[in-house]
Amino acid sequence: MFHTINQPKLYLLVFLLSLAGFISPAFAADLRYTLEMPEPHTHYFEVTAELKGAKKKHIDFTMPVWAPGSYLVREFPKNVEGFTATDGNGKALRAEKIDKNTWRVYSNRASEVKVNYKVYAFELTVRTSFLDASHGYVNGTSIFMYPEGYEKEDGTLVVKPHSTFSKVSTGLKSTGRFTYTFPNYDVLADSPLEIGNHEVYTYEAGGVTHEVAMYGEGNYEPERLMADMKRVTEEAISIFGELPVDRYVFIVHNMQRGGGGLEHLNSTTLQTSRFSYSSESGYTGFLSLVAHEYFHLWNVKRLRPAPLGPFNYNEENYTKLLWVSEGITSYYDDLIVRRAGLMPEQRYLDVVAGSISNVENTPGNKVQAVSESSFDAWIKFYRQNENSNNAEVSYYTKGGVLGQLLNMEILKSTNGARDLDDVMRNMYNRYYKQLDRGFTEAEFKAEIERVAGKNMDTFFRDYVNGTKSPDYSEFFKAAGLKVVNVNENANTGSWGANTTYSDGRVTIASVIKGSSAYEAGLNVKDEIIAVNGFRVGSDLDRYVTGLKPGDELEVLIARDGIMQVVQVKVLKDDRTRFKFEKVANATPEQVKIYNKWLGIGNS
Repeated sequence: MFHTINQPKLYLLVFLLSLAGFISPAFAADLRYTLEMPEPHTHYFEVTAELKGAKKKHIDFTMPVWAPGSYLVREFPKNVEGFTATDGNGKALRAEKIDKNTWRVYSNRASEVKVNYKVYAFELTVRTSFLDASHGYVNGTSIFMYPEGYEKEDGTLVVKPHSTFSKVSTGLKSTGRFTYTFPNYDVLADSPLEIGNHEVYTYEAGGVTHEVAMYGEGNYEPERLMADMKRVTEEAISIFGELPVDRYVFIVHNMQRGGGGLEHLNSTTLQTSRFSYSSESGYTGFLSLVAHEYFHLWNVKRLRPAPLGPFNYNEENYTKLLWVSEGITSYYDDLIVRRAGLMPEQRYLDVVAGSISNVENTPGNKVQAVSESSFDAWIKFYRQNENSNNAEVSYYTKGGVLGQLLNMEILKSTNGARDLDDVMRNMYNRYYKQLDRGFTEAEFKAEIERVAGKNMDTFFRDYVNGTKSPDYSEFFKAAGLKVVNVNENANTGSWGANTTYSDGRVTIASVIKGSSAYEAGLNVKDEIIAVNGFRVGSDLDRYVTGLKPGDELEVLIARDGIMQVVQVKVLKDDRTRFKFEKVANATPEQVKIYNKWLGIGNS
């Protein structure tokens, strides 16, 4: 039998427990952050965090060690300096660091606690923070600590840009000039800020304003780019049938060399090469990046594997489903651009065939299952070394290829009535909108089976949890296509060593498993001095291309300063180069499936 406590007694109990330090009366707390950058050229952000109403013996302030969406412990606290604490009267409070990412403030039940610290920010990636004289970029988990026990508190962020900066772009809700509110720490951490003098463009899609903050020079044409981004985002919205935000922000960093993106709750950060917009491949590549990160609005930020939220910011959050979260998003990014009419049909087919070739030419595809690649992202994917290609497979690329195969399997088994869109839409409606929780591996497989109307045990055993190579033509036959290996009858030899040339020296950077160089025992860091008696330098390719199986090479190397000769017997190059060919006399069903897949005739 349950006994109820009347409301006055409940409040008294909470008050007494809070005085004793057992619980924190979070309903009484007030949280406020101030972000300053008085000397941008020094690359330091200055942060003040104020907590009122806690009245505890001590409060722990914790900085995350990773950024959601980028699965690597990056140890953000390493950039923190000068942590101090005071009470509401400015009196110093004792503070000490108790572990690698936590600072304990002995607040002595003070009604107000204020902490100050600096963060060195000089790594311009989509996962980290950056500040210099030209702009500031804030990725929340690398800048803002949270008071433990108050992660669910709402609060205010006040940004004080340097006097030379005039704009702030962020997905946070504005309540005044450079003043923002957040409902909890997760939202603060998941809302990057671009601070500076960037260009700002807007367009409407799905009845919602989309802001595009463009930092850095670039050869883009604003009117064309906004029109095409609108088409891309509207195509993504059509898959799920709704847009779950009332505002969206793209932060774009145009750099000398750059690429990649990171999704957030109602925004994203993209990096691209500033002069890449003028080429077809560069322009469609950027639009595919836009599509990829925008698709994460649904797939990852709302429809998510169970371990990916609520986040544990202190350590790894493991899942075997990154091939769904990132890989299937990779399946959709180019497809959305194609369906939006911004990528030619043949160009799209070439991209898909190229992805299949990429997977099949990766030796690690025979070693690591894509589910294992997902789970081990924390220790492998973001820590590539010279042997990674031989031992690992990308959950992005292979996940995208598996998305293609799942789509074809569903289309074939339903005679073109359903496709992967139905799976993603159903999953979104059930697990995000109805159940408000993450999904499991079994639940994703079950939804595939429900939509396809067939058992998928073999598919998941062989291709998701195993390393078997699919018969690609068998899958794509449903769309009237054959997958042909152009290299199948080529009688070419493999060299198999990737090299670098610097200061007159040729050094091996990586060796492909199973290649001639690999089997002969050439190693990473070997310096290649001569081939068949001829000294080599930047002209190495002259001696190792155009080889035939059975050819022999005498390679003079220096290994750890010791000269030696390695005999290399040239093996057949077994790498594939796939392309699609249409079958003769495609049936009406095959044409229907092909057109539905590529969005032909939808407009």
